Amino acid sequence: MTKLHVFNDLLEHNNKDGCWLLISGKVYDVTSFLDDHPGGDEVLLTATGKDATDDFEDVGHSDDAREMLKKYFIGEIDSSTIPAERKHTPPPSTTQSAGVQGSGNSWKILQFLLPLLILVAALAFRSFYQKE
Repeated sequence: MTKLHVFNDLLEHNNKDGCWLLISGKVYDVTSFLDDHPGGDEVLLTATGKDATDDFEDVGHSDDAREMLKKYFIGEIDSSTIPAERKHTPPPSTTQSAGVQGSGNSWKILQFLLPLLILVAALAFRSFYQKE
């Protein structure tokens, strides 16, 4: 029978003494593989404490790597214990921050236009005195 782990178990195994990964709903104890991982142990350690499925799939692991993963399988995750992903919601803008942003844009335009106006004035001044 497959052992069922809770998400807090993953949080407790997030270092070189105990490194567990959650990949596709399955829990793997990769502690003994840390030193042998081609990408280094830091890659595995940064994938702890979360669902590492995307991290694992994005790398494009070979079939051999997927086969090797089987020997580190220690159970499945109780999906009801996985916290819901929080999406970043920016703070609501206030009139003060809108004013600051507006003045920031004005300053950028001024930084571009002021040297351009000086150049045009210098060329006009030069052209005016060359004709005389």
